[in-house]
Amino acid sequence: MSLQENKLYHFYNQGNNRQRIFFSRDNHLYFLEKFRKYVSPHCQVLAYCLMPNHFHFLINTIKDSIVEMQVGSLMVPALNNGFRQLLSSYAQAINKQEGRSGSLFRQKTKAKLLEDGDEHYPLICFHYIHQNPLRSGLVGKLEDWEFSSFTDYLGMRNGSLCDQQTAIELLDISKELFYQESYRVIPPDVSETLF
Repeated sequence: MSLQENKLYHFYNQGNNRQRIFFSRDNHLYFLEKFRKYVSPHCQVLAYCLMPNHFHFLINTIKDSIVEMQVGSLMVPALNNGFRQLLSSYAQAINKQEGRSGSLFRQKTKAKLLEDGDEHYPLICFHYIHQNPLRSGLVGKLEDWEFSSFTDYLGMRNGSLCDQQTAIELLDISKELFYQESYRVIPPDVSETLF
């Protein structure tokens, strides 16, 4: 996948055959630790959510995101390589933990450029990512899901993975209306455009 600098992307992937990828709280924390190591240095993270069988990240690309790196015989952007390293190292750990082998994730992590279409797509994507656990029936309130950036923006946790200031500026997030807007229903036809 080719990337452009200073653009907003929705990155996502799921378990191969929609299988589970997180089996415990420690798995989520390990994944985020590896994300910080391999992906964070190459981008600005604006939002994220880890679900039992998939993940979402809203990312703003920076100059380092698109720097080409040699991986075998291929040249790939540093951000893409970061995701490759993240998924590879995480899959190895889960395969060992679960006594399994083979692919844990779908072959390619997807990245949807959010400037294709409605100018409000980035903000809609931001809320869509946070709404995932609620929409899936895993929690009754967004703030009850530990593995998303929602509680960071709400001020309930001092998470440092997301660049909140950049998100507020780029997405025009209203601190006063944040909670109310986070629960606004996203019509299915609109959410489909985020993929």
